[in-house]
Amino acid sequence: MAAGRTIYIAGAGIAGMTLALALAKFGATVVVLERNPKVQEVGAGLQISPNARRVLNQLGLDKAISTRSFEPQAIDVYPYRAKRPVVSLELGGVMRRRYGVPYAVMHRADLADALYRACKRFANIDLLFNVRSFDAVNHARGTSLVLDEAAGTSRSARVFALVGADGVRSETRTRVLNGPAASYSGFVAWRTTVSMDLMKGVLASDRTTMLLAPGYHAVCYPLPSRKQFNIALFVKQKADALASDNPPREPVLPWAAAASPVFEKIISLAKGGWGYWIVDTVDAPVWSDGGVGLIGDAAHAMLPFQAQGAAMGIEDAAILAPLLMTEPDAASAFRRFEAMRRPRVDRVRKISDFNGFAYHMEWPFTLGRNAVLKMQGPHGHLKRLDWLYGFDAAPEPAVPLPDRSARQT
Repeated sequence: MAAGRTIYIAGAGIAGMTLALALAKFGATVVVLERNPKVQEVGAGLQISPNARRVLNQLGLDKAISTRSFEPQAIDVYPYRAKRPVVSLELGGVMRRRYGVPYAVMHRADLADALYRACKRFANIDLLFNVRSFDAVNHARGTSLVLDEAAGTSRSARVFALVGADGVRSETRTRVLNGPAASYSGFVAWRTTVSMDLMKGVLASDRTTMLLAPGYHAVCYPLPSRKQFNIALFVKQKADALASDNPPREPVLPWAAAASPVFEKIISLAKGGWGYWIVDTVDAPVWSDGGVGLIGDAAHAMLPFQAQGAAMGIEDAAILAPLLMTEPDAASAFRRFEAMRRPRVDRVRKISDFNGFAYHMEWPFTLGRNAVLKMQGPHGHLKRLDWLYGFDAAPEPAVPLPDRSARQT
């Protein structure tokens, strides 16, 4: 193993910081570049499925996540205007017994903070904030990197690799690798949090609730450590309505919402607190060139309807790290990484696309969908998704975080 390799990562998000931790335990020198002045995660809720949790536990984050996350007992699926769920998909203890780790939900910022604190405990991880721009050039002896910092200073370095973990609007993909821009999916995610006290009697506080309706759906779950409910409401919307000088400030729902008391109540309680996220997707035909490569949303941002976007980035990090430390050069590491990851990512993408179709069906097609959900029962999702949740991207002994006193000044 080639300890001492220097690897730069663009983006201090979940995928980028997970990769930094995974590389650091192998002895790499890691520098993380971030445009913002601090760690910044857009959005509220995040679902951590067992395939992602395994990786995070291997990096020593089990306790930090356990104290700030919540394990829902089930996902209650409500068809449009139904007073009872058509099915309750069991989670909780069933997930622990089947996969050895829990299925949890938590605030994105809490996971980002846990990753950041873990990174700070490694002497061989350096996080640079307020990076205005960077560029990379491949040559025969490796990759050269130039970056400009907010203070006007610039630095250059010869690196083993540059990894773009800079998200759906990745500059590594579009500017350094000349790859495609992100594509608008046609969906907008409206997000908010509501006090758990206000939601009493509206939604169950021990589980996730999924509300399906013609043309839109919502996913709601409690975040007890913050005493809030996370609400994510997905609606199809034309791009020009969002690009106008006066974009909407509240969810714009189809007519059917007016006949759904639960939707009406949620929107009433969250009035004035909504923010929207334009759901873009990325399907980069090439994930790397020489010593520059992509992971996470920068390479393969997908629809969020299987809640696997962050999980795929976490898996990416666990698989790429050992390749970057054992392959003779970065180019071969990135090629092997893409060959290993693309089939699985494509499979998850197809499921996410299908779910987007199924969740927003209109009557009478919903009758067939609901019948299938009911027939599959409370464990049907586990049988269908064993290949997803049972995957182990980092089958190694757990690695404890180093003592803070070991950090170099």
